Amino acid sequence: MSNPACPACTLEDVLSLPDHWECATCGHEWPKEAAPEAARVVKDAHGNALANGDTIALIKDLKLGGGSQVLKAGTKAKNIRLVDGDHEIDCKIEGTAIALKACFVKKA
Repeated sequence: MSNPACPACTLEDVLSLPDHWECATCGHEWPKEAAPEAARVVKDAHGNALANGDTIALIKDLKLGGGSQVLKAGTKAKNIRLVDGDHEIDCKIEGTAIALKACFVKKA
């Protein structure tokens, strides 16, 4: 693997140190690229891995914020979509788009 060019002076006289790069010409230092992160795995309440398109079921009653509607335990959602963020699952339940945390569902 060849050394990268210095981002400060664009010269290629770069020293490879264990945790960072250092330009021998201008002295600029920058971190080496971290190893690529593994794909994020979203697991349900029972530890089963979830994937896009799975069918899930709620394991407890959930009260929806901003109203008096309650989703009952056992309610199913088909064709889920996994997203980044605090609520990992986007789905539709009874025609309403909802974001859920994986800890409240099980793979059906």
